[in-house]
Amino acid sequence: MATNYLSPKEVAESSIGITSGKASLSIGKMLVLGFLAGAYIAFGALASTLVSHDLPLVGVGRLVTGMVFSAGLMMVLIGGAELFTGNILIWTGVLSGKVGVGAMLRNWFWVYVANFLGSLAVVAMMYYSGLWGTNNNMVGAYALKIAVGKCGLTFTSALMRGILCNWLVSLAVWMSWSCKDIVSKVFAVFFPITLFVAANFEHSVANMYYIPAGLLLKANPAMVDAAHLADKVGVLTWHSFLINNLLPVTIGNILGAALFVASAYWFSYLKGAKAQAAASPAVEGVGAALVASAIANNCPVIKACPANNAMQELAGSKR
Repeated sequence: MATNYLSPKEVAESSIGITSGKASLSIGKMLVLGFLAGAYIAFGALASTLVSHDLPLVGVGRLVTGMVFSAGLMMVLIGGAELFTGNILIWTGVLSGKVGVGAMLRNWFWVYVANFLGSLAVVAMMYYSGLWGTNNNMVGAYALKIAVGKCGLTFTSALMRGILCNWLVSLAVWMSWSCKDIVSKVFAVFFPITLFVAANFEHSVANMYYIPAGLLLKANPAMVDAAHLADKVGVLTWHSFLINNLLPVTIGNILGAALFVASAYWFSYLKGAKAQAAASPAVEGVGAALVASAIANNCPVIKACPANNAMQELAGSKR
């Protein structure tokens, strides 16, 4: 019976072709599609900030933030774009011997750079849009608080949150590969992304929007006053962004996707697949011969057939 989704094994098998295609993209296409992905994630981040900035309950705010933020990855996967955190799954192609390590690293580098450029472009447009001044600067104040919180993490905390984040994000991407229609893709993305944002994990590409936004807002006294962070904005520097947050979060994102999704599903569904496929015809041939022999030896009609008796006599004379 036909279905509108792939089984887990079929997803693993199809991932080889998908990741090989990503690894073979030209630099120009990686830059354009990577720029779009960075912008799409930034759209999700800025919209989620705006809709949740005045929610009184922290838990509800995190939930709403995650629900809105998930639209960013939906645009990436349905619209077609190249996202660094999703492309860690190219590791599956490397493990299967279909993609070289050099090709994988080439993709990661150019897509990462392009994601950063796309995120910064949206930060700049948001700055000049005046939207951070919404609700008496409270939207900008909330964005500033987010950035300060991210730059205040320890290396270990940022690393662990990065691992947990991209375990879920790359799982959302993997699950979307199982879907044959857009509605299914939306739901495949919605729940894992809502979970990671609600749990306050760390996504490297999202932080390419959040923290540069905070660095710009830090220079606006009205935003700092609205956020009541005059004594804490000193933590917001390019050094703290790149070294204290983006570096450990990026490492964590790589580990989360490569270990818990790409390697896990490769081991479960793809490892040894060639050997099994090669052995199948021989096993099927032996099985067919055994079935035919059993039928010939036990079926009274075949036993009584003159042709069968002649064949047995001929076989006996050759022994």
